[in-house]
Amino acid sequence: MENIRFTALEAILKRKPLVFKLPSAKISDYFGEQTFSDVSMQEFLPDDAYKQVLRAINKGEKIDRSMADQIAASLKAWAMSKGATHYTHWFHPLTGATAEKHDAFINPVEGGGAIENFQ
Repeated sequence: MENIRFTALEAILKRKPLVFKLPSAKISDYFGEQTFSDVSMQEFLPDDAYKQVLRAINKGEKIDRSMADQIAASLKAWAMSKGATHYTHWFHPLTGATAEKHDAFINPVEGGGAIENFQ
């Protein structure tokens, strides 16, 4: 068993470090670009859905079901425009720990193809 651990450590130590190149020297140039922000909502949401989201954020109003489906579809379109193929619903249960639910936008089908779904 000890040999397996040393072999694993040797393999790790032989790896070359990955070089990460920042998109810009100024963090403010790219900060929040992967966020469904107000600018993103204006671009991807229909006007009535955008206004309802703002009312929900600012006034605590509820979003009706048909509008929620439009918002979800717009959020999916935004995420896929950023290259997303999977998503997670990350939540904090009242146990003091975290929990996650992972799903994909794309499901494999027989024959090597794939279908898109979001439900």
